[in-house]
Order: sequence, then C-alpha cells, then structure tokens
Amino acid sequence: MTGRRRAVRPREPSTPRVERQGADGGHGVSTVWRIRSLEAARQVLRARHATTQAGFTAEAIPQRLKHHPILISDGPQHDEQRRKVARFFAPVVVAERYTAQMEECADRLLGGTPPGGRLVLDELALHYTVEVTAEAVGLTESSVPRMSRRLVSFFRQPPFDITRRDLGRTRRQWMRAAVNGLLPVARFYLADVRPAIRARRTERREDIISHLVDEGYTDVDILVECVTYGTAGMVTTREFVTMAAWHLLRDDALRERYVVAGQEERFAILHEIIRLEPVVGHLYRRAQEPISITDGDGSWTIEAGDLVDVSVRSANADPRALDEDGLDLCPGRSLPRGVNAAGLTFGDGAHKCPGQPLAILESDVLLTRLLARSPRLVSEPEVGWDDLIEGYTLRGLELELPAASSGSR
Repeated sequence: MTGRRRAVRPREPSTPRVERQGADGGHGVSTVWRIRSLEAARQVLRARHATTQAGFTAEAIPQRLKHHPILISDGPQHDEQRRKVARFFAPVVVAERYTAQMEECADRLLGGTPPGGRLVLDELALHYTVEVTAEAVGLTESSVPRMSRRLVSFFRQPPFDITRRDLGRTRRQWMRAAVNGLLPVARFYLADVRPAIRARRTERREDIISHLVDEGYTDVDILVECVTYGTAGMVTTREFVTMAAWHLLRDDALRERYVVAGQEERFAILHEIIRLEPVVGHLYRRAQEPISITDGDGSWTIEAGDLVDVSVRSANADPRALDEDGLDLCPGRSLPRGVNAAGLTFGDGAHKCPGQPLAILESDVLLTRLLARSPRLVSEPEVGWDDLIEGYTLRGLELELPAASSGSR
C-alpha cells in the first residue's frame, strides 16, 4: 500500500452514492443523476442502446456528417465502427506494431536532454504521445511539435454547463467558442489531416485514416475522427504519463518496484495509478428509455430524457466495492468480478475506450526509459482542471538528469 490521490478537485462531492437533482424549471435544464457508486455506474454504462453519449459536448455537435464520429455515435452504427477499428488496438497488434517505434521515439526525445540538463516532462510527454498515436491514426505527413501545439489549442474554450441543452453559454461565449474551436480545427485540417488523407488515397497503409478512406468517409468525416483521436487519445495520455511519473518519483518503494519489475507487474502498477487518478473524471449519458439501477443502498429508475453523470473518480474509489482503502495506491489489488484493473477510467460497455492497450504500453515504454536515467524531481506540477474532458491537467513537472544515461530497458 502506498500514496494517495494527488488530483483532487476542490468541492467535488463523493457522496451520496446515487443522487437525483431535479430540473429547476428553467428552459432546457436537465434532471441529472449523479452516480458515484461503482455498481450503479457499471449498470448505466452497460445499458446498451438505452443511453446516448452526452459528454464532450456531444449533444451540441451537428448531426449532418455522413459518418457520425465514433466517440459520440451510438447504437448499431457505433457497434459497427468499434468492431472495424478494434484490430488497430488489440494488445498483440499494439505490441508488435508499435513497440519499436515507441522505444526509438522515447530514446530520441530523452536523449535531447544532456547529462545534468533539465526537462519539463509534460512538454516532452505531449510530443511523445502525439508522435506515437499519430502513427496509429495515420497523421504522419507533418511536424509533430507543430501538430502538438495545434491539438492543445482545441482546449481553449469558454466554460459551459453540461446540464443545459444550450450548455448555458451566452451568445458572446458561443462566438468565442466558434473562433477558438474552428480556427484550430481549420489549421489542423490544412497542415495535418489533408496531407495524410492525400497520401493514403495514393497508397493505403495499416492505419485508421486508410481504413476510413476505404469506408468512404469524406474529408470532413475523417477530420472529425482525427480531432477525436487527437484530443481524447493523445492529449489525455500525456496527462497520465505525467501523473504516473509524479507518483513514481515521489514514492521510492513504488519506483524501485517498477524499475525491476517485468512488464506484467509494471502494467499492474500503471493500471492502479490510472484507477486512482483517472484523467477523464466524469462520463455523461442521456437516457433514451427508462433505466433501472440498484446497489446496496437501494434501487432507482432513471427516466428517458434524464442526464446521467457517472463520476469516475468517485466510482473508482467506491469504499463499498474496494473497501476503505480505495484512495490508496495498491497495485495488484482485488477488484469486484468483471471490473477492469483500471476501474472505469477507460469507460465500460459500448463506449469503453479501445485505446487502453496503446495508452498503457506507450506510457510504460517512456517511463521505463525515463527512470533508467535516474531523474531528480526539481519541481512538482501544478494541477489544473479542464471542463471539456472533465479532467485534470498537470503542468511544470521539471526533472533533472544528473548523470549520463545508464541505458534503456
């Protein structure tokens, strides 16, 4: 047993386990169910075809695309999309296809800091995760550092209230959201996505953009998918790499265990860190038909039209499911039957994130190489919060590499 949670959002409640907050009578304001019970949360997320995606401002995205984005599609269309892209993220495929590239990228980026030099890990992790994931997606025809900056710019959005159909934004805020969102998307398309599409139309490769071209996706369809993979995959993995390093560097026993462990045990440590510190802290669903949920405290019926807020941070530490040590970091802990080692961090049910094997492997490759260089923690990161992904951000984790590289694993 070791350290406790570091990303704690101020004033975020952890009880009651299931709470209904009624609409206040205002126009477009939803009845909201706050689910903090692991058992009840899994029931909601596994209520196939009874809910639709409501997170990531999904309900404000126009439905005019020929192919709805995989992150926010639902029903048979979503199931078919998931089935077809699963081959790109299967654990065996990820290990065989991307390990060598991850190792080369990690060594190259870490090698850019000389002995005695310093690096800001969250900045290095951004370039690393973008380069690795871009290979799987097919965004390989442009500069990674510049693409990284373009992806980060997507998050400069005004605040919103997801319980309101209009997100609670004023006309001025919607105008600012359009400018802050559309300009970066246009730059991303022109500099990164369009060149990749053109290259794949000429010669197919084993990546997602080639698959989308074969499926008849338009350039706009492919752009939206790339934005999804870029923001929901690359940028969030950056936060986890930084968080995992923070835990390992602040806990001598955990770090020593990680450095000498085999891959299976290292993966168990990473899964436990991300269970404790989920990057995306809330998942939202809109009920399309009544959903019955139960846990040890009672039973409830969520009505059609209600908004469901699954609090991943609370559910992942639910004391009824994980005993009273749910906020401790205990690699290899016993979990309820059928619960992923990462809890609900990667979701559950129809919208479970297919990129879990890629995220864990790429994190492990970079962290093993980083720790082999015996870094010294110079300054701890500042914890911030992003409304779009309902998750934490870590900035300014500075490290010093005090000696020449001692080699890589």
